[in-house]
Formats: sequence, C-alpha cells, structure tokens
Amino acid sequence: MSDVGLDDDDDYKGNSDLDPWHGEVPPALGGIRLDQALVSMLPEYSRNRLQNWIRTGNVLVNGQPAGVRDKVWGGEAITVFPEADPQTRPDEPEDIPLDIVFEDPAIIVINKPAGLVVHPGNGNHTGTLLNALLHHTAGAADLPRAGIVHRLDKDTSGLMVAAKTLKAHTDLVRQMHGRTVKREYLAVVQGEIDGAGTVDAPLARDPIQRTRRTVHPLGKPAITHYAVEERFPSATLLRCSLETGRTHQIRVHMKHIGHPLVGDKTYSNVRRGRAMAFPRQALHATRLALNHPYTGERMEWEAPLPEDMEMLLALMRAGGTWGVAA
Repeated sequence: MSDVGLDDDDDYKGNSDLDPWHGEVPPALGGIRLDQALVSMLPEYSRNRLQNWIRTGNVLVNGQPAGVRDKVWGGEAITVFPEADPQTRPDEPEDIPLDIVFEDPAIIVINKPAGLVVHPGNGNHTGTLLNALLHHTAGAADLPRAGIVHRLDKDTSGLMVAAKTLKAHTDLVRQMHGRTVKREYLAVVQGEIDGAGTVDAPLARDPIQRTRRTVHPLGKPAITHYAVEERFPSATLLRCSLETGRTHQIRVHMKHIGHPLVGDKTYSNVRRGRAMAFPRQALHATRLALNHPYTGERMEWEAPLPEDMEMLLALMRAGGTWGVAA
C-alpha cells in the first residue's frame, strides 16, 4: 500500500477478501509507471498479478482504465478490483484448541494466546485462528474470513470476537465502523509515566520497513487513551483504550511518546545487541464490549493477564530487572 494515508486497519472493513481496494497515489510515487506504483502501494500482490489486473481493466485511475506503462503523478484516485488467484489453495480446517470465553449461535468470543496467528499470510498458511474456526464452526467456510472481523498481532494475547452467521458478521462489521465495539488493553511499557493521557497521532505504513507502521501527518487518524494501573522503577503498567483500530496502534503510539512496550523488538528503544528478557510485546486485550448482533443486548467480557505477563509483573514488584536477559 502507499507510504502514507492508506494503512491497513486493524479491523476488517470489507465483507470479502476480494472487496474493491481504494487509494490515492502519494506524491512520493509521482513520475513512475502505474504498475510500479501499485507494487509499492499493494505489496501483498505480485507485480505480475497487478499487471494482469491493469490489462483486464481491473484497475481504474480516476475512474478510467489505464495502461501498465501509463505514468502517475501523485494524487490520482486508484480503484483495484482483485481477483482470486486460481493457484491459491483454500484454507483448511484444523483441530486447534481454542480458549472459548463465550459462544452462542451468533458469535464466539475467544481468549487468543500469544503466538497464534489470526489469519493465514506470508509464512503462516496453517495453524492460524482462521484454520481453527473453520474446524470449530459449522458454516465458517461460507463467511468472510471465517467470521473474523478484527485482528490481534501474533504475539498479542487476549479477547477477540468472530461471527458464526452472515447476519452476525454484517452487524459486527457495522459496529466496528460505528465504534460501538470497545476494547481495552493492558500494556507494560518502558519507563515511568506520571498519569493518564491521550496519543492522537496519525499512522501510516513505514516507507522503508514495509512491515512496520509509523506516525506520519498524512497517515490515517489514530487515537489511543491510556491510564496508569501500576508503576515500577523502570516500567509502567497501562490500561489503553482505542478509538481507532490501526495496525500496531498501541505499539507505535507508545514508542511515539518515548515509552515502547516491554519486549517489543520491532519498536523498542533498547540498544541492538541487548536481549529483552520478556520474549514478546507485553500487550494483552483484556476487555471486549459490544452489542449482541441478534438481541442488541450490551455484552462485556474480561480476560485476566496470561501467566507470562503475571510473572513479569511479579518480577518487577519484587524489584527484579526486566530489561536485559540474564
């Protein structure tokens, strides 16, 4: 995707993996060929597939078909109509144990462990939450992304909701849009924070390291509220709530204010060559609230901290060090 303003949302917005994609050519890509620009804006697709879509009219520039070699100058409105790769194998059901917090005919709420990938992708084609839902939920194969409507990073633990019917999926997606789904996270960050605050800083894909996100004035709006739960000599336990659902939002926002998450090797300020004692980012989705898709009843769930984060807090309460592996 583009360097700015076209970042992935943490929450799935469409009803299908093949929904049209809309974006705008950033000024930084001005003066290059359309296919080259699309490679930068849509890195999840190969150049060959993008070129084929341009040739078949599946790519519109300002509402009109264009040629592979046509140049873009920045600011053009791009629409891409993806088509499934005929060589792509369908996702397979897998009997993966799930920590189910709540389930009824419409929805399932899961306490995801750290290390479980939510959706198949590069390097993770099996062993994901999606594969588990395909096995667990009858009819999940007929739902967009097996009913999954939002993400957690692989190494973030905590609560997620998935739909079990198309009606429930549609309603949950609408609730994500309308922000009636509320999520709170517990995060252990480096350094001491005095009190509550809000980070209002737009996020975009990092133009250099494409798997990372960064604060950028032309990025998508992103707002994180935080409050202090507990202080330690060299770290702080925060409760964070989101107004938006951007990829890596809490992780990037905490780094932005000078307090990256403990264990976050992607966004940490710890010097290279010093190993973090905690093996993952210390982030847990502890609370989830939403309106039931069928009854409209307001429902809420909480998941306690997993054992590894409880051990981390116990170590710091005892005066132990978390910053460097022994």
